[in-house]
Amino acid sequence: MTRESFHEQLNKLRNDILLMGKMVGNAIALSIEALKRQDLDLAEQVVMDDEKIDRLELEIERGCLSLLALQQPMARDLRFIGTALKINTDLERMGDYASNIAKLVLSIGNEPFIKPLTDIPMMADLAQVMVRENLTAYVNEDRDTALKAAMHDHEINNYYTKTFNELIDLMTKDPRNIKQATYFLFIARYLERIGDHATNLSEWIIYMITGERLELNES
Repeated sequence: MTRESFHEQLNKLRNDILLMGKMVGNAIALSIEALKRQDLDLAEQVVMDDEKIDRLELEIERGCLSLLALQQPMARDLRFIGTALKINTDLERMGDYASNIAKLVLSIGNEPFIKPLTDIPMMADLAQVMVRENLTAYVNEDRDTALKAAMHDHEINNYYTKTFNELIDLMTKDPRNIKQATYFLFIARYLERIGDHATNLSEWIIYMITGERLELNES
């Protein structure tokens, strides 16, 4: 592989990561839209589309391993490829969580909601902001934007705690709420985990840019 071909492969890798990030952001948005509208067809589509994310994850992984084996990259190029491997894994997990949310939408079906949907959509909106800001930071190699993205995780965690407490209270007051409240607890938990993985993206992007390893996830 010539040096020119090597850089073409690096550009392809960058574009594939951006594509996967957009697919994951879209999956998060559609899973929550399906919940809000109780649109079971849309939820089913999110579940099926997760296979596309999984296939792209494997393609990116193979591309990274091939570049590492054939080019033995040094310094910055090595960090770029290694970071792509890590980001790839986090994005795939985020896609899985979006699919899991869609599956729970199917489980809830058309049952009337036991509480208004307020905090869960806010969590999803923040998760999408984190994905978008991290993709911007990735393509522009912008450390400050990556840090900004990570700061939203604290807001997601606060919404999760509030939602958790409200749902437990509903379950305690009326056992008939337990089934649906449990579904909502899982949805909120999946969004909280998406926020954690999005924070991992920030950490890896900063490492790619500067070589420094920061711990941004809340303990």
